[in-house]
Amino acid sequence: MVKIAPYGTWTSPIGAADAAAAGGGLHWVDLHNGRPWWAEGRPAEGGRVALVRDGEDLLPPPWNVRNRVHEYGGRPWVVLDTPSGTRVAFTNWDDQRVYVFDPDDPRPVPLSPEPERRHGYRYADLTAGPGHAEVWCVRETVTGDARTDVRRELVALPLDGSPVRVLAASHHFMTGPRLSPDGRHYAWIGWDHPRMPWDGTELCVAEVGSSEHRVLAGGESEAVCQVEWEGDSLLALTDPDGWWNLYRIGLDGTSKNLAPCADELGGPMWQLGNRWFAAIGPGRYAVLRSGALAVLDERSGTVTDVDVDLPVWRAHLAVQDGVVVSGAAGPLTESAVVSLDLSTGVLTEHTSAESPLPVDYLPVPEERVFRGPDGDVPAYVYPPRNPDFAGPADEKPPYVVHVHGGPTSRVAAVVNLDLAYFTSRGIGVVAVNYGGSTGYGRAFRERLREQWGVVDVNDCAAVAQALADEGSADGARLGIRGGSAGGWTSAASLTSVKTYRCGMVAYPILDLAGWTGEGGETHDFESRYVEGLVGPWPEAADRYAERSPSNRVDRLAGPVLLLQGLEDEICPPEQAARFATALDGSGIPHAYLTFEGEQHGFRKAETIVAALEAELSFYGQVFGFTPDGVPVLELRR
Repeated sequence: MVKIAPYGTWTSPIGAADAAAAGGGLHWVDLHNGRPWWAEGRPAEGGRVALVRDGEDLLPPPWNVRNRVHEYGGRPWVVLDTPSGTRVAFTNWDDQRVYVFDPDDPRPVPLSPEPERRHGYRYADLTAGPGHAEVWCVRETVTGDARTDVRRELVALPLDGSPVRVLAASHHFMTGPRLSPDGRHYAWIGWDHPRMPWDGTELCVAEVGSSEHRVLAGGESEAVCQVEWEGDSLLALTDPDGWWNLYRIGLDGTSKNLAPCADELGGPMWQLGNRWFAAIGPGRYAVLRSGALAVLDERSGTVTDVDVDLPVWRAHLAVQDGVVVSGAAGPLTESAVVSLDLSTGVLTEHTSAESPLPVDYLPVPEERVFRGPDGDVPAYVYPPRNPDFAGPADEKPPYVVHVHGGPTSRVAAVVNLDLAYFTSRGIGVVAVNYGGSTGYGRAFRERLREQWGVVDVNDCAAVAQALADEGSADGARLGIRGGSAGGWTSAASLTSVKTYRCGMVAYPILDLAGWTGEGGETHDFESRYVEGLVGPWPEAADRYAERSPSNRVDRLAGPVLLLQGLEDEICPPEQAARFATALDGSGIPHAYLTFEGEQHGFRKAETIVAALEAELSFYGQVFGFTPDGVPVLELRR
């Protein structure tokens, strides 16, 4: 029997611990001899990343297959077929060294040298060198300040213990090198400040044994995001026409778009080593069209979606003998490692996609397009859903706007137990792909150029207000939540519009000048990012100051919950701490929770549980309900 109870007070079988258990994620899926390999986050093991082969853990704790290049990391492992057998090279989080081991006798030994006394080395985007006798990768060297004293090189790590060789150093930022099938050339992607990799990159090629390179594609306003060899030509995802399409590029610089379309087949290079496409056979390629698996046929010039139960695929595509493997998920199914036989349509799950939780409690996303001040705003609406409860007839549900990070990123229609934790208790959520999000072409992405804190704020507010105006949400109980760049938009919204009653702000940017200006607090990769999002520094210093939430604490629309990892190198805790200090004594209800051992984004189960329960208690106190079964969060004023 359905019970009538106020929104927010519903009881749910989806606990914060369930969300934490699902919070590790699957990463860096690949194939070797027909067997899938992947990296898997383990929140219950302190957030370490395990290396798995076809369901078998290969490395016990404390081995942690992860790296810090660009602070976001990159592909951390590669399988090598050496004359003495299969070997695996991987990066280990604790010391950032590269290790190698026999997967049937896993006793890792270091491959990269110990860091020099004054240098820190990090490695990422590992690939096989000539004859699989070397690991080729990007090496990041930190000689002092992690923001300014950083250099990167493409290097070779010989398995026989010979000294590390530098292959090339064409740009300040580079992807790992890709060796041609005949062993004569290698290719990579490079870019320099102030560009980010979705703004403009260059596709480089050099002869093996030489560091002299030629640029074959890309530039200041063309962003190559993946490159692979096909015989003596290159296949590259790039966007000279405003959409990431697949091109064949000859060593002479000739270029052909294999299937021109107004669709995104690539994505932003937040990490090094993603694969949005993989060759199936001559003229046929598995691709991701805005996250959906599709087949590109060069002969017909078409891109055709593949009908599969799991509609959203990860950018880790690998293909062998017509079988595609990657991570995939759906609106009611969690991310799983799957393989799809394209000839038979048979989908095999290598990890379970079935949620251990009853699907009746999971929110079903409704894809909608709202009208914002600058054009259409795509969003996914997650109404409250719980088969045991309904809200009173005279009450509208509270709603929270979920703001993705990046901001050059996006949300997709996949199950998210963090959101289900709220919707199953009667709190609606709407996830907004505001102007600047990826998946909609360069023009949509560049709506945010010099407009961060304006377009994102206005788009989110327009969506929230539309839900209130149509009667889906209680206009007096709207909130906003986000982490990283999403935390920025949440804080910027709370200090510039009156749409929301409260907000949750996690590991945020709050002071633009402090983050990116002279002596800025963030890391090298993003140290110039804000110049494209807000304006050149210091010429636009007034704009930086005016938009920063840290300078507008007195304009807060309502209470705020701040969450911060204390080892965050991307959005350092100093910013959140200063904001919390400014709130003390202001009369505005607030809380500031910090978490030891957490970096940018939360990985430990106990952190995720504490953060979600605090957020639910926070909404209850602000929106006027008493949630079931969570500790009461103490709010300061």
